[in-house]
Amino acid sequence: MQSHKRTGRFRKVGESLYRYSSNKTYYAVFRSHGKLIWKSLQTDDRELANRKLKEELEKHRKTDAALRGMTIADLLDAYERRLPQFDRRTQENKKSVLRKFKATWDRGMETPVKNISSADLHLWMNKEEVMRSGKCKVALIEGGDESTARVSKCTYNQYVWFLKHLFAIAIDARAIVDSPAVALKTKTPEKPIRMTPTWQQFLTIVDDIRHQFCPIMDVNDSADLIEFMGRGGVGTAECANLKGEHIEFTAKRIALYRSKTDTGYTIPIFPQLMPLLDKLKTNGRIQIGEPVFRVRDPKKTLSAACRRLKLPHFSPRSLRRCFITRAIELGVDFKTISAWQGHQDGGVLIAKTYSHLRSEHSDNMAKKLVW
Repeated sequence: MQSHKRTGRFRKVGESLYRYSSNKTYYAVFRSHGKLIWKSLQTDDRELANRKLKEELEKHRKTDAALRGMTIADLLDAYERRLPQFDRRTQENKKSVLRKFKATWDRGMETPVKNISSADLHLWMNKEEVMRSGKCKVALIEGGDESTARVSKCTYNQYVWFLKHLFAIAIDARAIVDSPAVALKTKTPEKPIRMTPTWQQFLTIVDDIRHQFCPIMDVNDSADLIEFMGRGGVGTAECANLKGEHIEFTAKRIALYRSKTDTGYTIPIFPQLMPLLDKLKTNGRIQIGEPVFRVRDPKKTLSAACRRLKLPHFSPRSLRRCFITRAIELGVDFKTISAWQGHQDGGVLIAKTYSHLRSEHSDNMAKKLVW
């Protein structure tokens, strides 16, 4: 095998600054906590090289020698201690990835964080046990089959974000200078196919649920929640937080609150909502300080109705899309719909997501102009 021969020489051109003669690239060369560091500054410009050298020296100066012995186990403990700052669902997702990492990381939990390289993280990301997670949704590799199934791009991105957050903690703790996760790249996820019921399908689903019998629970509780979500364009989180005092019949307004963002917004009491609200009020379900709905998540009831009616599997989120779709078809502008959804962007997101419906509706209306 022919050995590689160096074509140039390193020449010292300043304090801790060297230049390679063949490609004129500058290098930072210095000692940090007793270790000799060689790092390319990736430039042949002397002025820029001096600035980058200063930045490198400053970063290494800030590292704490006492913490450079931090192990992966120490870092994972620090990561876990920070999880309570997130909402419950985000915590569950992050804990799931954390468990996966602990179960499949084979370099040892006592490995010093400073010894972990970008290559180590790439090797972990591509491990078979990681890429074939039993609980992860899988997507076929292009040109592959089920025998070569891999985790979805969304799950892959969760792993990337986990590693970036993990080693960002190590930097904050001054245990390392650079994150080995910095080179990891997320993937553009596949655009999901979101099933949305037509308005007639939505009404049929509500009617079907009301005609069921269940000795354990009152199916009308679930039907009330599903009908409110579809007729008001409201999500499960807002419905779970809805109390009697939030519904103002005189002002014809409903105040809604999201748990995740802890922000509130209002919607009108739409004419199509009024009969349902009047019924709930008559039945004593709208009381100050009391939740309006007894059911928090209608997912199972909605899925069962779809199976009975042989409809696609509609999720609770699809009820909001049903409302938005119908509002667009009836001519309501994007900005108004956006305000009804509690958005602060003036309709940009709604326009981006549903603009094709406006075009389709316009084309259908144009067909009516037959002279």
